[in-house]
Amino acid sequence: MIRHSEIDRNTLRRLVHAGKIKFGGYRPGKIYGTLHCPSGKRMKTENRVFFESEQEAIDAGYRPCGHCMPEQYQRWKAGRARLRQQ
Repeated sequence: MIRHSEIDRNTLRRLVHAGKIKFGGYRPGKIYGTLHCPSGKRMKTENRVFFESEQEAIDAGYRPCGHCMPEQYQRWKAGRARLRQQ
């Protein structure tokens, strides 16, 4: 996980182009999504983090964004519902 507030614009751009950053996350809400998500683009820099993979985001305790990743979000939501029923 890379915090946006800890890297400069050129480094960020280089990491995205190199494929080292593929997803963005909202730290306070523990939500991750695509780099093109309108919701993610509106957040403050100090709240934004970046991930190389979905698995990295999941391992860090983040959940998929309902706006830009609806299928992954529905699977995550269904999994939580199953846990509550047990």
